[in-house]
Amino acid sequence: MSVSQHPVALRLEQQVGGATKLLATVMLLPLLDGIFPALILAGALTFPFGILETGLLIFGGSATVAVVLAEMDGSPRERMRTIALVGVVLLPAAAVEAALAPTVESLIDMAVFHRFAGLVILTVAAKTASARVGEYLPRPAIIIGLGLVASLQPAGATVTFVADTGLVLRGVAAAGVGVGFAMLVAALGPVLQESVDLDLFRFGSAVALGMLALSVLGLMPTDAPVALGVLCVTAVFSFDPATKGDDAAADAEDDTDAEEEAEADDESPGPDADDAQPSPFPVEDDQRAPWL
Repeated sequence: MSVSQHPVALRLEQQVGGATKLLATVMLLPLLDGIFPALILAGALTFPFGILETGLLIFGGSATVAVVLAEMDGSPRERMRTIALVGVVLLPAAAVEAALAPTVESLIDMAVFHRFAGLVILTVAAKTASARVGEYLPRPAIIIGLGLVASLQPAGATVTFVADTGLVLRGVAAAGVGVGFAMLVAALGPVLQESVDLDLFRFGSAVALGMLALSVLGLMPTDAPVALGVLCVTAVFSFDPATKGDDAAADAEDDTDAEEEAEADDESPGPDADDAQPSPFPVEDDQRAPWL
């Protein structure tokens, strides 16, 4: 069975405990830490592939995969039912934050906030890649808070609710992609548990998050799905369908060796076998050769 060594998942597991609570915390964390609103304000959902990148990397990232494969118990149907319950909370919450994003955008300087949005994604990528590095980095919520303070434009600002139906739908779609991806992982759990290298997938997801951060910062073209391509390559390289067969063959070989050793032990003569056989040499003095 897969073993979770995900730094974020392990840290959250120590705080909340329980597979269901852990999954809910992992999938709702982007909403609580402000990562999802930051991506919305940074324009990450402008393109269709941006919705896929946000859903797969933010809501259905490596931490979600690690929890579903290594922490959750029960049949695939039971796991999918649990993920659906999390989705009932996740989708409306994502819709609310997407609806409030234009209002926040009218109060801040987006040129300044984009830098903090890219920085917070880089921070999440570093925390995903290494637990030791993550200990020295601030929480994403702190970075988002500093970004809001630094980019706030209080002069002449008026708080007016701005509704953007298209943005709300894109936000819900991104959350839906994350929930759908988690349910797909749960459905294929018996196969993926024996064939997926979670550490390799985690590292590749961290690289994909870094590519997404560079796109938000404007250092890479935003009209190219670079992060999505990195994630797809990571999924291919972390999947090894021969792992289960190799393990079964190794176990069968070990069993064969054990049986051969047992048979050899049964056929080998006991310690008193030599004493039971008559000696070919005379043992009495009168039967020995004169020169001896």
